[in-house]
Amino acid sequence: MTVPLLTTAATVRCPHGGTVQLSTANARVISGGAAVCLATDRHTVSGCPFTLPSGTSSPCTTVQWSVPATLESLGGTPPLLQTSVGLCLSAAQVPQGPAVVVSTQTGVKGL
Repeated sequence: MTVPLLTTAATVRCPHGGTVQLSTANARVISGGAAVCLATDRHTVSGCPFTLPSGTSSPCTTVQWSVPATLESLGGTPPLLQTSVGLCLSAAQVPQGPAVVVSTQTGVKGL
């Protein structure tokens, strides 16, 4: 079953409600006016309120993606899907939970 590709116009949040700013090195493949994101892209997070039990602030700062499309590639790099797994990381690169894809385009799909 095909699923929508993730584009820079998608809405993605960290598990604590921070906003993920999607950007990509891809400038060639566009869907609905937005560039399709690639598996190699890293995205920044802003506004994450996460605090460790000790009271130390430890907000999510980036998202690293895995499980991209397996049958498509853009310039040799697989695109991200709505179902791709994003791992939110702190500034110290500590995993802090999965990214949540709230919405994305539905026109272009992949496997």
